[in-house]
Amino acid sequence: MLNLNIDGKDVAVASGTTVLEALRLAGLEVPTLCHDERLKPFGACRLCIVEIAGMPKPVTSCTTPATDGMVVKTNSERLYRLRKTTVELLLSDHPNDCMVCGSSGDCTLQELAYLYGIRENRFLGEVREHSRTDHNPFIIRDQNKCVMCGLCVRVCDEVQGVGAIGFSERGFEAKVIPPFGHDLDCEFCGQCVSVCPTGALAGSLWAGKPRSGGVVKTDTTCTYCGCGCNITLSSHGDKVIRIDSVADNHNRGWLCVKGRFGYEFINSNERLTTPLIRKKKGGEFEKATWDEALSFVAEKLSAIKEKHGADSVAGLCSARCTNEENYLFQKLFRVGFGTNNIDHCARY
Repeated sequence: MLNLNIDGKDVAVASGTTVLEALRLAGLEVPTLCHDERLKPFGACRLCIVEIAGMPKPVTSCTTPATDGMVVKTNSERLYRLRKTTVELLLSDHPNDCMVCGSSGDCTLQELAYLYGIRENRFLGEVREHSRTDHNPFIIRDQNKCVMCGLCVRVCDEVQGVGAIGFSERGFEAKVIPPFGHDLDCEFCGQCVSVCPTGALAGSLWAGKPRSGGVVKTDTTCTYCGCGCNITLSSHGDKVIRIDSVADNHNRGWLCVKGRFGYEFINSNERLTTPLIRKKKGGEFEKATWDEALSFVAEKLSAIKEKHGADSVAGLCSARCTNEENYLFQKLFRVGFGTNNIDHCARY
């Protein structure tokens, strides 16, 4: 264990802990734009700077390892001035369109501007103008709002292992683009969208949908496969308008393209919402209650088993059920009916 003093508070942390991790363990916070605890430290935004006794200038806390006896100061007039200046510099090359931005209210840069009371910018000069429109089907890329935090590049590389985007050019012309500046063409998992701290990346399915007013959030489980990823549905009225996932669960907030963007079927008018039973041979399907449907199925299957034996019955389970539901389904057939005729649509 290492013993540090942070803002006059003694803190003990494990060896290998960064200063940022140490101060958060102590219940302290510093602003960050490029940091995500699920990714490797990067030190791009320079907002998490702290003063350390014995060092001549502030250092980024996310990339600085904690050492025994270190004395750290996270808040001073000098640090406040430097952080505010950094935010001002970012805003000097950032569109001032928060009123119509899809990420308004969920934008770290917007919160930082509010924190430092920045109403007008004292840095005037040339502004980047990326006018190219990306025609991919799922993700809106607004390069003018990019703050070069690198979160999208890193999550694509470190988590997905795809490397669909990367840094290009230098200095003022630097930007994040797909290879050769073509349209984004990848798995469209949306991990990059989930970590973007501004409105530079957004889901095209969310465009024009309500941002906060009247939006209800519901935590549930994704039904696309047996992994059971945690998802949060954002709904407005009786329509689901967006899907996210929080980081404090077993999938760590990461989703696939189906889990994040494949939700429009929920709002379809063609969805079945009640069981249907064809009560007469050749007749039409009729709406029924769940009790009626389950009793009907149980009677039919029991009659078939009694007349033709257990192996006359077979079950096909689904990849869109949870592992627990599939376990119960095979148990029903193997123990309840006494047959091993059980298969799965994803059994290759």
